[in-house]
Amino acid sequence: MKLTKAFSFAITLAVAPLLQAASATDIPNETELKKQVSDVLGVNVLKIQSSPIDGLYQAFTDRGVLYVSPDGTKLIHGNMYDLKNGMQNLTEAALAGPRIDMLKPFEEDMLVYKAKDEKHVVTIFTDVDCGYCRKLHQEMDGYNDLGITVRYLAFPRAGIPSANAQEMEAVWCAKDPLKAMTDAKTGGNVKAASCDANIEEQYRLGQAFGINGTPAIVLENGVLVPGYQPPEALLKTIKTNI
Repeated sequence: MKLTKAFSFAITLAVAPLLQAASATDIPNETELKKQVSDVLGVNVLKIQSSPIDGLYQAFTDRGVLYVSPDGTKLIHGNMYDLKNGMQNLTEAALAGPRIDMLKPFEEDMLVYKAKDEKHVVTIFTDVDCGYCRKLHQEMDGYNDLGITVRYLAFPRAGIPSANAQEMEAVWCAKDPLKAMTDAKTGGNVKAASCDANIEEQYRLGQAFGINGTPAIVLENGVLVPGYQPPEALLKTIKTNI
């Protein structure tokens, strides 16, 4: 499924300058490679640059990072790890910086559960029907008590369009979205409503981040932590990644 032209353009504007600055060398046939990947996969390719492996390029797209051969005939989808550096996820490291810039235009759309003594801020892509998302939400006071502010963005796992996405839109468009989120995650019904909640754009942003399940936690430095973590464990993860 392809992005809308408007959202693809917005993502490009947000990320392209940062990716340009991060590029160590110019790719002679970058234009041709971008077109090849885009035409075959239907993704928006923002930048192609050298990867940590000689002779292999990494392509930043609106579906995450892909690896492509110099002639554009071979493609790898997956994570690259550094065996000599504690199994560092090099794919994740490449995406961390751009994620920070990509989040900024969505700050007004976030549902924020603010800690009184805020020390850390995490952004969580959530789904109202996800069991572990509900478990995480039930422990919101625990995160807040540890100084962790939680910001929600929508990631309806059923995709766009879907009844799941409509349910998420109802939460974001409710008079009291924070209460509506709690109601939805405890099995309550939220009255259908529509507004400029941009649920689809939030979902596409999650896909650009490489997210394919919920909850997905983005730390302040752009590192993505997949899956549920209880309050104390999340605080430890945050401190480990500072």
